[in-house]
Amino acid sequence: MTGSSHKTFPGPQGGFLLSSSEDPSFQRKLNTSIFPGVCSSYHLHHVAGKVVALAEFEEYGAAYAHDIVKNGQAFASALAAEGFDVLAESRGYTASHQVLTRHGETDSGAGAKAARLLEDAGIITNMNMLPGDTKALTPSGLRLGVQELTRVGMGALEMQEVAKLYARVLLHSEDPVTVKKDVAHLKSDFQTIRYCFNEENLTGYPF
Repeated sequence: MTGSSHKTFPGPQGGFLLSSSEDPSFQRKLNTSIFPGVCSSYHLHHVAGKVVALAEFEEYGAAYAHDIVKNGQAFASALAAEGFDVLAESRGYTASHQVLTRHGETDSGAGAKAARLLEDAGIITNMNMLPGDTKALTPSGLRLGVQELTRVGMGALEMQEVAKLYARVLLHSEDPVTVKKDVAHLKSDFQTIRYCFNEENLTGYPF
C-alpha cells in the first residue's frame, strides 16, 4: 500500500510504502528500487518529523480521522445551503477530507478563476477537473479539504462560517480584500493544533 505522509496523515512531505511481507528478498528489492535511484537521501529532519506525526497519530488518529469526515460532510452541506453546486449529494457528499464543487460549464476555467479569487481572500484551494472536463488548466471545479481546519480544532459551526466566506467571494462578488480580513479574524481564534502532544498532555509520548 502506498500513501502520502503530508495530507490527512499530518507529517512532513513524503510518502509511505507499506507491506505485510516478511520475505527478505522482497524487502531487498524494495530497498534497491527506491535507493539510490528514486531517493538519494532519507533526510533526518523528515524522519524525526514523521516519528512525531506517527506518535500523535497513534494516540489521536482515530478521533482526527472521524472529525475530518464529520467536518467534510458539514462543510459540503453548508456550501450547498449557501447555493454552491456540491457534488455527490446523494452519497452524503464525502466519506473523506475532500469536497468537490462545480463553478461553471465544462472546461470553462471557472474552477481556476474561483481558486484565484479565494486566494485573494486568503483562502487556498485547488482547482480540479470534474467529470466532463478535458483540460487540466481550465477546469470547472474546486477540490476542497478540511483536514487542516480540523487539525486546529474547527468544528461544524466553523464549517458554516467558512462556507459563508466562500459565498461572499464567489456568489455575492464581495471584494476579496474585505473578506480576507474576516478570514484572518476567524483563523486568529484557532492557532493551536488540537491533535498533538503538548505540555498539558504528555501521556504516551515515546521519548
